[in-house]
Amino acid sequence: MVLVVIRMRVLAEKRMELSQAIASLVGSIRTEEGCQRCDFFQSMENENELCLLEEWDPPEKLMIHLKSGRFKVLRGAMNLLQEPYEMIFHHVVHPAGMGEI
Repeated sequence: MVLVVIRMRVLAEKRMELSQAIASLVGSIRTEEGCQRCDFFQSMENENELCLLEEWDPPEKLMIHLKSGRFKVLRGAMNLLQEPYEMIFHHVVHPAGMGEI
C-alpha cells in the first residue's frame, strides 16, 4: 500500500475556493480503482494549511491516478497556493503476524 500526503498552504483569500475545488474531487477520487482512502483536512493551528491524504493499493493504481484528469484538475486548482505543495509518498508494509495484535 502507498500512503500519499499532499500538504498545501493556501492564500487566505483563496482558501474557500481551493477547499471547494478539492472537496468536489474527493468523492470521485474515492471511486477510482485502487483508492482505499481519500480524505481532506484543515490544520487546527492554521486554517490556511490544508492536507489531502490518500491510500492506494496496489501501487500501480496510484500511478494511473497521478496521470488522470482528476489529478490534473487538482494540480490546476493548486495555483491558488501561497507556495508549492509538498507531496510525500509512504510505502506501507504489513509485517507477517501483525494482524493478530
